[in-house]
Amino acid sequence: MMSSNPSAATAPERNRQRCRLSGPSGLVAPSPRWWFGLSLACLGLLVAPGCKPAGPPATRSAAEGDSLEELTAETMVLREVDWPQEVRVQGTLYADEVAAIGARVAGRISQVHVQLGDVVKAGQTLVSLDTDEFELMVAQAEAQWGQARASVGLAKEPDKPIEEWRDDLNPENSPPVRQQRAVWNEAKASLERSQRLLEQSAISTGEFGLIEAAASVAEAGYAAAINAVEEKISIIGVRRIEWELARQRLRDATITAPFDGLIQGRLVAPGGFIAAGNAVVTLVRTDPIWFRGLVPERYASKLTTGLPIRVRIDSVDQPVEALVTRISPSLDVASRSLAFEARIENDDRRFRSGIFAIADLIIDPRARTLAIPESAIAQFAGSEKVWKLIDGVAREAEISTGARHNGMAEVLEGLRAGDTILVDASIGRVARVVPASGPSRPIAGGEGEPSTAEDGQEKPAATPARAASRLAGAPAK
Repeated sequence: MMSSNPSAATAPERNRQRCRLSGPSGLVAPSPRWWFGLSLACLGLLVAPGCKPAGPPATRSAAEGDSLEELTAETMVLREVDWPQEVRVQGTLYADEVAAIGARVAGRISQVHVQLGDVVKAGQTLVSLDTDEFELMVAQAEAQWGQARASVGLAKEPDKPIEEWRDDLNPENSPPVRQQRAVWNEAKASLERSQRLLEQSAISTGEFGLIEAAASVAEAGYAAAINAVEEKISIIGVRRIEWELARQRLRDATITAPFDGLIQGRLVAPGGFIAAGNAVVTLVRTDPIWFRGLVPERYASKLTTGLPIRVRIDSVDQPVEALVTRISPSLDVASRSLAFEARIENDDRRFRSGIFAIADLIIDPRARTLAIPESAIAQFAGSEKVWKLIDGVAREAEISTGARHNGMAEVLEGLRAGDTILVDASIGRVARVVPASGPSRPIAGGEGEPSTAEDGQEKPAATPARAASRLAGAPAK
Protein backbone atom coordinates (compact mmCIF):
# COMPACT_ATOMS: atom_id res chain seq x y z
CA MET A 1 0.00 0.00 0.00
CA MET A 2 1.46 3.35 -1.12
CA SER A 3 1.74 6.33 1.23
CA SER A 4 -0.19 9.57 0.41
CA ASN A 5 2.67 11.77 1.63
CA PRO A 6 4.79 12.97 -1.35
CA SER A 7 7.85 13.07 0.83
CA ALA A 8 7.35 9.43 1.50
CA ALA A 9 7.73 8.50 -2.18
CA THR A 10 10.79 6.72 -3.12
CA ALA A 11 13.65 8.45 -4.92
CA PRO A 12 12.96 6.79 -8.29
CA GLU A 13 9.35 7.91 -8.16
CA ARG A 14 10.30 11.53 -7.44
CA ASN A 15 12.70 11.49 -10.39
CA ARG A 16 9.96 10.29 -12.74
CA GLN A 17 7.62 13.11 -11.61
CA ARG A 18 10.30 15.74 -12.30
CA CYS A 19 10.92 14.35 -15.80
CA ARG A 20 7.22 14.66 -16.66
CA LEU A 21 7.07 18.34 -15.59
CA SER A 22 10.39 19.43 -17.13
CA GLY A 23 11.16 20.42 -20.72
CA PRO A 24 14.33 19.73 -22.69
CA SER A 25 16.09 22.62 -20.98
CA GLY A 26 15.25 21.45 -17.55
CA LEU A 27 12.65 24.23 -16.85
CA VAL A 28 9.21 23.42 -15.59
CA ALA A 29 6.55 23.79 -18.37
CA PRO A 30 3.45 25.97 -17.64
CA SER A 31 0.32 24.11 -16.97
CA PRO A 32 -2.91 24.56 -19.03
CA ARG A 33 -4.51 26.37 -16.09
CA TRP A 34 -1.72 28.95 -16.20
CA TRP A 35 -2.37 29.69 -19.88
CA PHE A 36 -6.10 30.08 -19.21
CA GLY A 37 -5.42 32.67 -16.48
CA LEU A 38 -3.15 34.70 -18.77
CA SER A 39 -5.87 34.84 -21.45
CA LEU A 40 -8.44 36.17 -18.96
CA ALA A 41 -6.03 38.91 -17.83
CA CYS A 42 -5.48 40.16 -21.42
CA LEU A 43 -9.19 40.18 -22.10
CA GLY A 44 -9.69 42.33 -18.99
CA LEU A 45 -7.20 44.88 -20.27
CA LEU A 46 -8.98 45.14 -23.63
CA VAL A 47 -12.35 45.89 -22.08
CA ALA A 48 -10.97 48.37 -19.50
CA PRO A 49 -12.65 51.84 -19.46
CA GLY A 50 -9.65 53.59 -21.08
CA CYS A 51 -9.64 51.15 -24.01
CA LYS A 52 -13.38 51.24 -24.67
CA PRO A 53 -14.09 51.28 -28.43
CA ALA A 54 -15.13 54.73 -29.80
CA GLY A 55 -18.70 55.27 -30.70
CA PRO A 56 -19.98 56.94 -33.94
CA PRO A 57 -18.14 60.29 -34.65
CA ALA A 58 -21.32 62.30 -35.08
CA THR A 59 -22.69 61.08 -31.75
CA ARG A 60 -19.42 61.97 -29.95
CA SER A 61 -19.16 65.46 -31.51
CA ALA A 62 -22.76 66.23 -30.64
CA ALA A 63 -22.27 65.17 -27.07
CA GLU A 64 -19.07 67.19 -26.79
CA GLY A 65 -20.66 70.27 -28.42
CA ASP A 66 -23.57 70.18 -25.99
CA SER A 67 -21.15 70.48 -23.09
CA LEU A 68 -19.10 73.42 -24.59
CA GLU A 69 -19.70 77.09 -23.91
CA GLU A 70 -21.08 79.34 -26.66
CA LEU A 71 -18.86 82.03 -28.29
CA THR A 72 -20.37 84.92 -30.21
CA ALA A 73 -17.85 85.97 -32.89
CA GLU A 74 -17.64 87.21 -36.48
CA THR A 75 -16.95 84.44 -38.98
CA MET A 76 -16.30 84.27 -42.70
CA VAL A 77 -16.52 81.72 -45.47
CA LEU A 78 -13.34 81.47 -47.51
CA ARG A 79 -13.19 81.69 -51.27
CA GLU A 80 -10.68 82.81 -53.87
CA VAL A 81 -10.00 86.50 -54.47
CA ASP A 82 -8.16 88.47 -57.15
CA TRP A 83 -4.50 88.15 -56.26
CA PRO A 84 -2.18 89.05 -59.17
CA GLN A 85 0.87 86.81 -59.42
CA GLU A 86 4.13 88.54 -58.60
CA VAL A 87 7.83 87.86 -58.91
CA ARG A 88 10.18 89.62 -56.54
CA VAL A 89 13.39 90.68 -58.25
CA GLN A 90 16.46 92.58 -57.19
CA GLY A 91 17.98 95.30 -59.30
CA THR A 92 19.71 98.66 -59.50
CA LEU A 93 18.72 102.15 -60.56
CA TYR A 94 20.59 103.38 -63.63
CA ALA A 95 20.86 106.88 -65.05
CA ASP A 96 19.14 107.64 -68.33
CA GLU A 97 22.39 108.88 -69.89
CA VAL A 98 26.01 108.81 -68.74
CA ALA A 99 28.55 110.61 -70.93
CA ALA A 100 32.23 111.39 -70.60
CA ILE A 101 32.32 114.86 -72.14
CA GLY A 102 35.57 115.27 -74.07
CA ALA A 103 37.40 117.97 -75.98
CA ARG A 104 37.12 118.02 -79.76
CA VAL A 105 40.37 119.94 -80.09
CA ALA A 106 43.68 119.84 -78.27
CA GLY A 107 44.62 122.77 -76.10
CA ARG A 108 45.50 124.16 -72.72
CA ILE A 109 42.70 124.44 -70.15
CA SER A 110 41.95 128.02 -69.25
CA GLN A 111 39.03 127.57 -66.82
CA VAL A 112 36.76 124.85 -65.36
CA HIS A 113 33.27 126.22 -64.73
CA VAL A 114 31.63 123.29 -62.86
CA GLN A 115 32.18 121.17 -59.77
CA LEU A 116 31.01 117.77 -58.56
CA GLY A 117 27.22 117.59 -58.22
CA ASP A 118 26.44 120.79 -60.14
CA VAL A 119 23.21 120.86 -62.12
CA VAL A 120 23.82 122.02 -65.68
CA LYS A 121 21.62 122.79 -68.67
CA ALA A 122 22.19 121.84 -72.27
CA GLY A 123 24.59 124.32 -73.87
CA GLN A 124 26.05 125.51 -70.57
CA THR A 125 29.84 126.02 -70.59
CA LEU A 126 31.74 123.31 -68.72
CA VAL A 127 35.41 123.94 -69.58
CA SER A 128 37.16 126.71 -71.55
CA LEU A 129 40.44 126.25 -73.45
CA ASP A 130 42.96 128.94 -74.29
CA THR A 131 41.71 130.49 -77.56
CA ASP A 132 44.71 132.59 -78.69
CA GLU A 133 45.96 129.97 -81.13
CA PHE A 134 42.48 129.27 -82.46
CA GLU A 135 41.82 132.95 -83.11
CA LEU A 136 45.07 133.21 -85.10
CA MET A 137 44.06 130.22 -87.17
CA VAL A 138 40.76 131.90 -87.98
CA ALA A 139 42.54 135.08 -89.08
CA GLN A 140 44.95 133.09 -91.27
CA ALA A 141 42.18 131.14 -92.98
CA GLU A 142 40.22 134.31 -93.59
CA ALA A 143 43.22 135.99 -95.22
CA GLN A 144 43.81 133.03 -97.53
CA TRP A 145 40.17 133.05 -98.46
CA GLY A 146 40.35 136.73 -99.36
CA GLN A 147 43.49 136.13 -101.42
CA ALA A 148 41.75 133.49 -103.49
CA ARG A 149 38.82 135.83 -104.15
CA ALA A 150 41.07 138.65 -105.16
CA SER A 151 42.79 136.46 -107.76
CA VAL A 152 39.59 136.46 -109.80
CA GLY A 153 38.70 140.05 -109.06
CA LEU A 154 35.94 139.35 -106.53
CA ALA A 155 35.27 141.56 -103.51
CA LYS A 156 35.28 140.20 -99.98
CA GLU A 157 32.37 137.85 -99.68
CA PRO A 158 29.62 138.40 -97.12
CA ASP A 159 29.27 135.86 -94.28
CA LYS A 160 26.73 133.40 -95.67
CA PRO A 161 26.56 129.63 -96.31
CA ILE A 162 28.78 128.13 -98.99
CA GLU A 163 25.79 126.85 -100.96
CA GLU A 164 24.57 130.41 -101.46
CA TRP A 165 27.78 132.20 -102.45
CA ARG A 166 29.00 129.30 -104.65
CA ASP A 167 26.03 129.72 -107.00
CA ASP A 168 26.55 133.48 -107.15
CA LEU A 169 30.08 133.20 -108.59
CA ASN A 170 29.99 133.64 -112.41
CA PRO A 171 33.26 133.08 -114.27
CA GLU A 172 32.11 135.42 -117.04
CA ASN A 173 32.38 138.34 -114.65
CA SER A 174 36.06 137.82 -113.81
CA PRO A 175 38.61 140.23 -115.46
CA PRO A 176 40.73 137.51 -117.14
CA VAL A 177 37.68 136.02 -118.79
CA ARG A 178 36.37 139.41 -119.90
CA GLN A 179 39.78 140.22 -121.45
CA GLN A 180 39.95 136.98 -123.38
CA ARG A 181 36.37 137.38 -124.50
CA ALA A 182 37.18 140.82 -125.92
CA VAL A 183 40.19 139.44 -127.83
CA TRP A 184 38.06 136.65 -129.21
CA ASN A 185 35.30 139.03 -130.26
CA GLU A 186 37.85 141.18 -132.11
CA ALA A 187 39.28 138.12 -133.85
CA LYS A 188 35.80 137.01 -134.91
CA ALA A 189 35.03 140.43 -136.34
CA SER A 190 38.33 140.47 -138.26
CA LEU A 191 37.54 137.03 -139.62
CA GLU A 192 34.15 138.21 -140.92
CA ARG A 193 35.74 141.19 -142.71
CA SER A 194 38.41 138.97 -144.20
CA GLN A 195 35.72 136.61 -145.48
CA ARG A 196 34.06 139.44 -147.44
CA LEU A 197 37.39 140.68 -148.79
CA LEU A 198 38.29 137.18 -149.89
CA GLU A 199 35.02 136.94 -151.79
CA GLN A 200 35.92 140.20 -153.56
CA SER A 201 39.46 138.91 -154.18
CA ALA A 202 40.81 141.84 -152.18
CA ILE A 203 43.07 139.59 -150.11
CA SER A 204 44.88 136.47 -150.83
CA THR A 205 43.98 133.07 -149.50
CA GLY A 206 47.13 133.04 -147.37
CA GLU A 207 46.23 136.29 -145.62
CA PHE A 208 42.74 134.95 -144.93
CA GLY A 209 44.24 131.80 -143.39
CA LEU A 210 46.34 133.85 -140.97
CA ILE A 211 43.31 135.84 -139.84
CA GLU A 212 41.28 132.63 -139.41
CA ALA A 213 44.05 131.08 -137.27
CA ALA A 214 44.20 134.19 -135.09
CA ALA A 215 40.47 133.87 -134.43
CA SER A 216 40.91 130.23 -133.37
CA VAL A 217 43.72 131.21 -130.99
CA ALA A 218 41.52 133.90 -129.43
CA GLU A 219 38.70 131.38 -128.93
CA ALA A 220 41.08 128.95 -127.23
CA GLY A 221 42.40 131.73 -125.00
CA TYR A 222 38.85 132.52 -123.93
CA ALA A 223 38.18 128.86 -123.04
CA ALA A 224 41.46 128.69 -121.09
CA ALA A 225 40.51 131.80 -119.14
CA ILE A 226 37.17 130.23 -118.24
CA ASN A 227 38.93 127.08 -116.98
CA ALA A 228 41.44 129.09 -114.96
CA VAL A 229 38.68 131.05 -113.28
CA GLU A 230 36.74 127.86 -112.51
CA GLU A 231 39.86 126.47 -110.83
CA LYS A 232 40.30 129.61 -108.77
CA ILE A 233 36.66 129.51 -107.78
CA SER A 234 37.21 125.96 -106.48
CA ILE A 235 40.21 127.21 -104.55
CA ILE A 236 38.00 129.93 -103.12
CA GLY A 237 35.65 127.21 -101.90
CA VAL A 238 38.53 125.36 -100.25
CA ARG A 239 39.69 128.54 -98.52
CA ARG A 240 36.15 129.22 -97.38
CA ILE A 241 35.86 125.75 -95.85
CA GLU A 242 39.23 126.18 -94.14
CA TRP A 243 37.95 129.43 -92.67
CA GLU A 244 34.78 127.69 -91.44
CA LEU A 245 36.86 124.89 -89.86
CA ALA A 246 39.07 127.42 -88.10
CA ARG A 247 36.01 129.13 -86.68
CA GLN A 248 34.61 125.73 -85.60
CA ARG A 249 37.84 124.95 -83.75
CA LEU A 250 37.53 128.26 -82.02
CA ARG A 251 34.01 127.37 -80.91
CA ASP A 252 35.14 123.90 -79.83
CA ALA A 253 37.62 125.51 -77.47
CA THR A 254 34.57 126.12 -75.28
CA ILE A 255 33.25 122.73 -74.10
CA THR A 256 29.51 122.76 -73.35
CA ALA A 257 26.96 120.29 -71.94
CA PRO A 258 25.13 118.28 -74.62
CA PHE A 259 22.07 117.68 -72.38
CA ASP A 260 20.59 118.61 -69.01
CA GLY A 261 22.17 116.68 -66.19
CA LEU A 262 24.47 116.63 -63.18
CA ILE A 263 28.24 116.60 -62.94
CA GLN A 264 29.31 113.17 -61.73
CA GLY A 265 33.04 113.78 -61.98
CA ARG A 266 35.48 116.58 -62.78
CA LEU A 267 38.56 115.18 -64.53
CA VAL A 268 40.73 118.23 -65.33
CA ALA A 269 42.06 121.42 -63.76
CA PRO A 270 43.11 124.83 -65.15
CA GLY A 271 46.57 124.86 -66.70
CA GLY A 272 46.51 121.27 -67.88
CA PHE A 273 46.93 120.31 -71.53
CA ILE A 274 44.49 117.87 -73.09
CA ALA A 275 44.51 116.07 -76.41
CA ALA A 276 41.54 115.86 -78.72
CA GLY A 277 39.06 113.30 -77.37
CA ASN A 278 40.21 113.44 -73.74
CA ALA A 279 37.33 113.58 -71.21
CA VAL A 280 37.05 116.66 -69.03
CA VAL A 281 33.89 115.88 -66.99
CA THR A 282 31.38 113.04 -66.57
CA LEU A 283 27.78 114.12 -67.07
CA VAL A 284 24.73 112.05 -66.06
CA ARG A 285 21.02 112.49 -66.68
CA THR A 286 18.80 110.98 -63.97
CA ASP A 287 15.40 112.13 -65.20
CA PRO A 288 14.05 109.67 -66.01
CA ILE A 289 15.90 106.99 -64.06
CA TRP A 290 15.69 103.30 -64.91
CA PHE A 291 15.24 100.22 -62.74
CA ARG A 292 17.11 97.29 -64.26
CA GLY A 293 16.39 93.79 -62.97
CA LEU A 294 16.53 90.11 -63.91
CA VAL A 295 13.73 87.56 -63.93
CA PRO A 296 14.33 83.77 -63.89
CA GLU A 297 14.09 81.88 -67.14
CA ARG A 298 10.79 80.21 -66.17
CA TYR A 299 9.05 83.61 -66.24
CA ALA A 300 10.67 84.87 -69.45
CA SER A 301 7.69 83.94 -71.62
CA LYS A 302 5.32 85.96 -69.41
CA LEU A 303 7.45 89.11 -69.33
CA THR A 304 6.09 91.77 -71.70
CA THR A 305 6.31 95.53 -71.95
CA GLY A 306 3.60 97.40 -70.09
CA LEU A 307 3.45 95.06 -67.08
CA PRO A 308 3.10 96.97 -63.77
CA ILE A 309 5.94 96.90 -61.27
CA ARG A 310 6.37 98.25 -57.73
CA VAL A 311 9.92 99.33 -56.92
CA ARG A 312 10.89 99.43 -53.25
CA ILE A 313 13.83 101.59 -52.14
CA ASP A 314 15.09 101.73 -48.57
CA SER A 315 15.28 105.52 -48.50
CA VAL A 316 11.68 105.92 -49.74
CA ASP A 317 8.71 105.05 -47.55
CA GLN A 318 6.25 104.16 -50.29
CA PRO A 319 6.93 101.88 -53.29
CA VAL A 320 7.25 103.54 -56.67
CA GLU A 321 4.81 102.46 -59.35
CA ALA A 322 6.23 101.97 -62.86
CA LEU A 323 5.80 99.94 -66.05
CA VAL A 324 8.16 97.56 -67.80
CA THR A 325 9.51 99.58 -70.72
CA ARG A 326 12.43 97.65 -72.19
CA ILE A 327 13.19 93.92 -72.39
CA SER A 328 16.45 92.31 -73.47
CA PRO A 329 16.15 90.26 -76.68
CA SER A 330 18.15 87.36 -75.18
CA LEU A 331 18.77 85.67 -71.84
CA ASP A 332 22.03 85.80 -69.96
CA VAL A 333 23.63 82.40 -70.48
CA ALA A 334 25.52 82.43 -67.17
CA SER A 335 22.56 83.25 -64.89
CA ARG A 336 19.74 81.93 -67.13
CA SER A 337 17.79 85.13 -66.54
CA LEU A 338 16.21 87.84 -68.67
CA ALA A 339 17.03 91.52 -68.16
CA PHE A 340 14.37 94.23 -68.28
CA GLU A 341 14.10 97.92 -67.48
CA ALA A 342 11.32 100.06 -66.03
CA ARG A 343 11.17 103.85 -66.46
CA ILE A 344 10.78 105.90 -63.27
CA GLU A 345 10.10 109.63 -63.37
CA ASN A 346 12.69 111.53 -61.33
CA ASP A 347 12.10 115.23 -61.97
CA ASP A 348 12.76 116.04 -58.30
CA ARG A 349 16.04 114.03 -58.39
CA ARG A 350 15.21 112.09 -55.24
CA PHE A 351 16.55 108.88 -56.79
CA ARG A 352 20.24 108.50 -57.57
CA SER A 353 21.83 106.09 -59.97
CA GLY A 354 23.47 103.02 -58.45
CA ILE A 355 20.86 102.57 -55.67
CA PHE A 356 19.91 98.98 -54.86
CA ALA A 357 16.19 98.29 -55.13
CA ILE A 358 13.74 95.41 -54.82
CA ALA A 359 10.77 95.25 -57.14
CA ASP A 360 7.55 93.26 -57.25
CA LEU A 361 6.86 92.47 -60.89
CA ILE A 362 3.25 91.54 -61.59
CA ILE A 363 3.56 88.65 -64.03
CA ASP A 364 -0.11 87.58 -64.12
CA PRO A 365 -2.57 90.38 -63.24
CA ARG A 366 -5.57 88.02 -63.51
CA ALA A 367 -4.41 85.36 -61.03
CA ARG A 368 -6.61 84.39 -58.04
CA THR A 369 -5.85 82.75 -54.70
CA LEU A 370 -7.27 82.02 -51.25
CA ALA A 371 -6.64 84.86 -48.78
CA ILE A 372 -7.70 85.64 -45.21
CA PRO A 373 -7.42 88.73 -42.97
CA GLU A 374 -4.26 88.96 -40.91
CA SER A 375 -6.44 89.33 -37.82
CA ALA A 376 -7.59 85.74 -38.28
CA ILE A 377 -4.04 84.39 -37.89
CA ALA A 378 -2.54 83.48 -34.51
CA GLN A 379 1.21 82.97 -34.35
CA PHE A 380 2.92 80.90 -31.68
CA ALA A 381 6.37 79.29 -31.58
CA GLY A 382 6.94 79.90 -35.27
CA SER A 383 3.68 78.34 -36.43
CA GLU A 384 0.57 80.00 -37.84
CA LYS A 385 -2.92 78.88 -36.83
CA VAL A 386 -6.53 79.90 -37.36
CA TRP A 387 -9.73 79.00 -35.57
CA LYS A 388 -11.66 76.87 -38.02
CA LEU A 389 -15.31 75.91 -37.49
CA ILE A 390 -15.92 72.15 -37.60
CA ASP A 391 -19.57 71.19 -37.02
CA GLY A 392 -20.09 74.63 -35.46
CA VAL A 393 -17.20 74.23 -33.01
CA ALA A 394 -14.08 76.44 -33.26
CA ARG A 395 -10.90 74.39 -33.37
CA GLU A 396 -7.29 75.28 -34.09
CA ALA A 397 -5.95 74.52 -37.56
CA GLU A 398 -2.33 75.03 -38.56
CA ILE A 399 -1.80 76.88 -41.86
CA SER A 400 1.00 78.24 -44.03
CA THR A 401 0.76 81.74 -45.48
CA GLY A 402 2.59 83.61 -48.23
CA ALA A 403 2.35 87.23 -49.29
CA ARG A 404 0.59 89.84 -47.19
CA HIS A 405 -0.95 92.96 -48.62
CA ASN A 406 -3.53 95.48 -47.46
CA GLY A 407 -4.23 93.50 -44.30
CA MET A 408 -4.74 90.23 -46.17
CA ALA A 409 -2.55 87.11 -46.18
CA GLU A 410 -2.32 84.48 -48.88
CA VAL A 411 -3.07 80.95 -47.70
CA LEU A 412 -0.68 78.38 -49.11
CA GLU A 413 -1.66 75.32 -47.03
CA GLY A 414 -4.16 74.29 -44.35
CA LEU A 415 -7.40 75.79 -45.68
CA ARG A 416 -9.54 75.52 -48.75
CA ALA A 417 -12.43 77.36 -50.33
CA GLY A 418 -15.67 76.91 -48.39
CA ASP A 419 -14.05 76.64 -44.94
CA THR A 420 -15.36 78.91 -42.19
CA ILE A 421 -12.99 80.63 -39.77
CA LEU A 422 -13.09 83.26 -37.02
CA VAL A 423 -12.19 86.76 -38.21
CA ASP A 424 -10.49 87.61 -34.90
CA ALA A 425 -8.07 84.91 -33.72
CA SER A 426 -7.40 86.68 -30.41
CA ILE A 427 -10.81 85.67 -29.01
CA GLY A 428 -10.71 82.15 -30.39
CA ARG A 429 -11.02 79.07 -28.15
CA VAL A 430 -12.63 75.67 -28.28
CA ALA A 431 -16.31 76.61 -28.09
CA ARG A 432 -19.57 76.45 -30.00
CA VAL A 433 -19.59 79.56 -32.22
CA VAL A 434 -22.63 81.72 -32.79
CA PRO A 435 -22.04 84.19 -35.68
CA ALA A 436 -22.10 87.79 -34.44
CA SER A 437 -23.98 89.19 -37.47
CA GLY A 438 -26.18 86.38 -38.67
CA PRO A 439 -24.83 84.08 -41.39
CA SER A 440 -21.11 83.85 -41.92
CA ARG A 441 -20.04 86.59 -44.31
CA PRO A 442 -17.75 85.89 -47.31
CA ILE A 443 -14.27 87.30 -47.49
CA ALA A 444 -14.08 90.84 -48.84
CA GLY A 445 -13.69 90.96 -52.59
CA GLY A 446 -14.27 87.25 -53.00
CA GLU A 447 -15.82 87.79 -56.43
CA GLY A 448 -13.77 90.84 -57.29
CA GLU A 449 -16.54 93.18 -56.04
CA PRO A 450 -16.71 95.47 -53.00
CA SER A 451 -18.25 94.07 -49.84
CA THR A 452 -20.33 95.93 -47.30
CA ALA A 453 -19.15 96.09 -43.69
CA GLU A 454 -21.43 96.13 -40.69
CA ASP A 455 -21.38 99.93 -40.51
CA GLY A 456 -22.68 100.18 -44.08
CA GLN A 457 -19.49 101.67 -45.54
CA GLU A 458 -18.26 100.16 -48.77
CA LYS A 459 -14.78 98.66 -48.71
CA PRO A 460 -12.77 98.17 -51.88
CA ALA A 461 -12.05 94.68 -53.08
CA ALA A 462 -8.80 93.23 -51.88
CA THR A 463 -6.56 92.68 -54.90
CA PRO A 464 -3.02 92.27 -53.56
CA ALA A 465 -0.23 90.50 -55.46
CA ARG A 466 0.99 86.94 -55.01
CA ALA A 467 3.94 86.64 -52.70
CA ALA A 468 7.44 86.58 -54.07
CA SER A 469 8.12 84.08 -51.29
CA ARG A 470 6.00 81.55 -53.11
CA LEU A 471 8.01 82.12 -56.24
CA ALA A 472 11.47 82.68 -54.81
CA GLY A 473 11.27 80.64 -51.60
CA ALA A 474 11.42 83.50 -49.03
CA PRO A 475 8.48 85.21 -47.29
CA ALA A 476 7.62 88.67 -48.58
CA LYS A 477 7.17 91.51 -46.14
